[in-house]
Amino acid sequence: MIYRFRIILDTEEDVFRDIEIEQEATLEQFHNVITQSFGFDGTEMASFYISDDQWNQGEEISLFDMSDGNQPVRLMNETTLIDIVHEASPKLIYIYDFLSMWTFLVELAEIAEYESGMEYPNVMFVHGQLPDQAPDKEFKADQSDEESDGESFMDLDEYDDLGFDENWN
Repeated sequence: MIYRFRIILDTEEDVFRDIEIEQEATLEQFHNVITQSFGFDGTEMASFYISDDQWNQGEEISLFDMSDGNQPVRLMNETTLIDIVHEASPKLIYIYDFLSMWTFLVELAEIAEYESGMEYPNVMFVHGQLPDQAPDKEFKADQSDEESDGESFMDLDEYDDLGFDENWN
């Protein structure tokens, strides 16, 4: 079977790619197709995140194992699309270049039959141009921080009152 995805850059302008890829393809192969279709060189770190219907970020599937070895890490080259994407769970978040934080919303649009004579993966449709730099992200505070009458965690003027010895080390 063939998975047809829409990969949308998380920005106000419409920038997306429609890609067909075999369901048995690894996430590393999918990562390579995405980076090429958006014009990246593919040399930066990237991760996929399993997502729910509200685009909440779930389990990470990383390009490389950057862990300390205490927790098992799912890797792109060991994970196939069919392992994590299906009709009941069609959404992923893809982040490329953790310094710039290019963020993409990836959604399974359709599961189709192979077409004879077609080569996969296939970029079916291209819309919009990638901006020169990644769009700014607006990170929101936790609910508990917002409920504190808008006051920050600590006033910087209170820093001197913490009692640290100048030569603590």
